[in-house]
Amino acid sequence: MIDGTAVDTRPDTRPDTRPTKIMYVAEATAHGGRDGFVTSQDGQIELRVAMPPALGGDGNGTNPEQLFAAGYSACFHNALVLVGRREGFDLTGSAVAAKVGIGPNKQRGYGLAVALSVSLPVVDQDIAAKLVDAAHEVCPYSNATRGNIEVTILLG
Repeated sequence: MIDGTAVDTRPDTRPDTRPTKIMYVAEATAHGGRDGFVTSQDGQIELRVAMPPALGGDGNGTNPEQLFAAGYSACFHNALVLVGRREGFDLTGSAVAAKVGIGPNKQRGYGLAVALSVSLPVVDQDIAAKLVDAAHEVCPYSNATRGNIEVTILLG
């Protein structure tokens, strides 16, 4: 404690998952927050954003949680296919679904929780579990969320 401020002197033992080289940068802009619209710099995304009914909105648009779920599921599935290919497995017919929950946290803000449901119909369960664990280490979304939000992975 220095001048009444606590200092954590423990070494950070987490692996460094920051990129060593930026290969692509996505750009998007929000207009009006949760009741407006979002666009991407390249014009591929032009979406109305609205609060879902569960949060008091009309639900007449997508919301950040849906966009996060779409991004995480696509990214995790790609990592899974990559890991499977490296290990010599064809993951044809596989799928990843994401559920993203939002709610108040203890700091008077809001937090997220994620549940990923992974389907690997042509792979033995033990192998599937190893591939999912490896994909969770490779996926940039998993690396970004690790230690920040609860991520549950269900293998079915």
